[in-house]
Amino acid sequence: MNSKSLIALAMALLMFPQIAQTLYSPALGDIGQAFGVGPQQAGQTLSVYFLAFAFGVMAWGRMCDRIGRRPSMLAGLALYAGASILALNARTFDELLAAQALAAFGAAVGSVVTQTLLRDRFKGAELAQVFSLMGIALAASPALGLFTGASLVQAFGYRGVLAGLLLLSVALGLWCLRSLPETRPHTVNTPALSETLWRMLRDRDIWRSTLLVALFNIALFSYYSLGPFMVQRLHLSEQWFGYSGVVLALGSGLGAWLNKRLLRRGASGPQVIRLAGVVMLLGASGVWLLDARAVFVLPMLLVVLAFGMAIPNILGSALANYGDRLGTAGALFGLFYYLLIGGGLMLVVWGQALGVTLLLCGAAALLLALTLARPAA
Repeated sequence: MNSKSLIALAMALLMFPQIAQTLYSPALGDIGQAFGVGPQQAGQTLSVYFLAFAFGVMAWGRMCDRIGRRPSMLAGLALYAGASILALNARTFDELLAAQALAAFGAAVGSVVTQTLLRDRFKGAELAQVFSLMGIALAASPALGLFTGASLVQAFGYRGVLAGLLLLSVALGLWCLRSLPETRPHTVNTPALSETLWRMLRDRDIWRSTLLVALFNIALFSYYSLGPFMVQRLHLSEQWFGYSGVVLALGSGLGAWLNKRLLRRGASGPQVIRLAGVVMLLGASGVWLLDARAVFVLPMLLVVLAFGMAIPNILGSALANYGDRLGTAGALFGLFYYLLIGGGLMLVVWGQALGVTLLLCGAAALLLALTLARPAA
C-alpha cells in the first residue's frame, strides 16, 4: 500500500471515533425525550463514551503490539458494529449507556492503532507533516459529525444516528479488510506494562502532553455536550445546531492550514501550541460574553481553530522517547488523557456553563504551553 493510500485510510480511521462521538450530540435532546431523562443524564452518553474509550485505547494499544495492527483494527471495528446493533435494540436508558460504552471500547481502535501504524511508517519531520494532515481530520470530523447527526435526527430520530454509525463501521471494516497493511515491525519489544507505566508516570513531558490534549479536547467537546441544550433555551431548532457544525468546520480548516503554514515557515511545535493557547483563550472570552445569544457560536470558531493547531503538534511529539514500545506507550498515553477528558466532561455536564468551562480550559492550556519552552529539570 503506497503512502498516499495509507494516509487516506488512516485519516478515515482517525476521524471515525470523533464522528461517532459528535453524531450523538444532536441526538441528546431526542434521547432525553425517548427515555424520559433530563439534560444532565442525556449528556452522560458522551462522558461514558470517553471513559470507556480510555480503557479501549489501553486494550487495543497493548493488543496491536501482541497480535498486530491489522487484526486489532478489524476486531475493534467488528465490536463497534455489534454494539451498535445492541444500541438499536435498547429498551431503557441504562441499556443504551451500556451499548454506548461497548461501542466506545471498540471505536478506540481507530485512535490508538491508527496513530501507532503512522508512527511505524513515518519518522521525524515526515511524521510531523503527516500528523499535520491528520489535524485536518481531527478538527473537521466533529463538525462533520455534528451536521450529519442533526440531519439524521431530524429525519429518523436518534435511531437514525445509530443506524448511520453501524453502516459506517461496516464500511470501514470492509475497507481495512481489503487495504490495511500490517506495519508492526518483525521484532517488537513488548516490555512489561508496569515498566512502561512507571517510566511514563515519572515523565514530566508526558504529563504535560496529557494535560494539553485533555484541555483542548474538553474545550471542544464541551460545546457538543452543552450546545444542544443551549440551543433549546434560545428557542432554536436542532437543525440550526447542526448547521453550526458547518461554521465550525471553517475554523477547523483554517486551524489545520495555519498549522501547516507555520511549520513550513520554520515555527516549532511548542511555538504553535503556545499560539493555540492564546487563540483558545480569546475564543473562550467571546463565548463567555455572548453566552445568552445565538452568535456565541462565532467565537467558538477560535476554539476549534486552536484545537486544529495544537493537537497534531502535541500528538506528533509526545512519544518521541518511546520508539521501542509505541503500541504500549500509545495505549497508556491515550488512557491518561481520555480518562481526564471523560472526567472533565462529567463536570462540564454537571456545571452546564460553557463559557466558564472554556475560560478555565484556555487559561490552563496557555499556562502549560508556556512551560514547553523551558528545559526539563
